[in-house]
Amino acid sequence: MQDSLSLAEQVVLVTGAGSGLGEALCEQLAQQHAHVFAFDINESRLLEMAERRSQAAGKIQTVTGDVAAVSDVQNVLETIVGQHGGVDAVINCAGIDVTAPVEEMEVSAWERVLSTNLTGPFVMSKFALTVLNPNGHIVNVASTAARRGWPNAAAYHASKWGLAGLSQALHAEFRPKGIRVSVVIAGGMRTPFLLDRFPDIDVTTLQDPDRVARAICFVLTQPEDSVIPEVMVLPMGETSWP
Repeated sequence: MQDSLSLAEQVVLVTGAGSGLGEALCEQLAQQHAHVFAFDINESRLLEMAERRSQAAGKIQTVTGDVAAVSDVQNVLETIVGQHGGVDAVINCAGIDVTAPVEEMEVSAWERVLSTNLTGPFVMSKFALTVLNPNGHIVNVASTAARRGWPNAAAYHASKWGLAGLSQALHAEFRPKGIRVSVVIAGGMRTPFLLDRFPDIDVTTLQDPDRVARAICFVLTQPEDSVIPEVMVLPMGETSWP
């Protein structure tokens, strides 16, 4: 029987790492002595995150860039390969939303959400495939928004349903290549993504992002002959699903 994998010395790229789940994940990975590359479009937010997490064991290296920009994705992957020779895991956490009814949403806003939440993971997965180490892993962070719909979030729902579908397709396509692909369906979290936009939200219905980060680490540590294609992590007070 194969033992669970250790994250020690694993080379892991985390997108959307400047806050929320991405930040919590960077800390947990660093505490388990992984080599963490924190990737975010907002440089100041990224540097502030690194300062807050400076006491975490291991090393967190920051790289600024846009997940949907091919040149930025290639740059961060080339940086990692130049230092470590390859990548063990890519965690696609970056995500945005524009809360508006369809008739008021600008087409540019729709395209921005889809670009970050869906095109970004596609671009990252496409180029990571060539540099992932044997038994490498891609984890896409989706949402309960990939399971049902609610008003004023058409772009977000479309992107997360699409990400869940993309993850299934990548799982089927990459598994024969020895690359594992998982999607994590995350329930509401106490992160700036929700708290900054909805100040009146009932925080008791949300979960700490640390809980979802733990689930992702669990997915990453499965023995090499196993893969978890999908896992859902909900707060006990979840109201969106089921």
